[in-house]
Amino acid sequence: MKTLLLALSLVFGGVAAQAQVAPSAAEAAAFTGLHLAAHKGDVAKVQRLAASGVALNATDGQGRTPLHVAAFARQREAIRALAKAGADLNKLENDRYDAVTIASVADDEATLKVLLELGASAKQVTSRYDGTALIAAAHLGHDGVVRQLIAAGAPLDHVNNLHWTAVIESIVLGDGGARHQATLKALIDAGANLQLADRSGQTPLALAKVRGYSAMVALLEKVGAR
Repeated sequence: MKTLLLALSLVFGGVAAQAQVAPSAAEAAAFTGLHLAAHKGDVAKVQRLAASGVALNATDGQGRTPLHVAAFARQREAIRALAKAGADLNKLENDRYDAVTIASVADDEATLKVLLELGASAKQVTSRYDGTALIAAAHLGHDGVVRQLIAAGAPLDHVNNLHWTAVIESIVLGDGGARHQATLKALIDAGANLQLADRSGQTPLALAKVRGYSAMVALLEKVGAR
């Protein structure tokens, strides 16, 4: 069982890490108009172009809008300018990621904070795994991001198409270290369901025991997980 979980961690962890496609150097060099302004953080140009009536949600070859591009580039003031002009904060790109999930996977707490303050949703179903930004952040042990998403109303117990929740992913795709422990604790403190099992019927406690994550086992047992 432990070998199987390790294999799943390597396979799904690798795929998930590659699923979001940030603009390559070549793509960025070819950007024009609003995409270019968003990528460079040229707020004045974003404002001029928006005022001229350009399509705020136009997409590139990967389905990325200027807002997605700005999120990847951590251009927060450009994000604010795009939002003020009426850009869609929740649009999904071709791999079904939104700006909130892009920032969450990048462990970019500052950009995530801006997006959430502007009204972007933490509740969307995203990615080829029918997951959420919270599940993605829990998988990666981005505990600060996880706390922001919880505060923004992210669904604690969403089950993705691998039949994993944020709690489960913090264990089976985590390394058992301090940040994944902090992630699990944040989910526990928020009231996540600790009895939702994976497809084989293994609960989070059982999965933590199989992986030998004693600190996570202690966290779960302290609150009565079975």
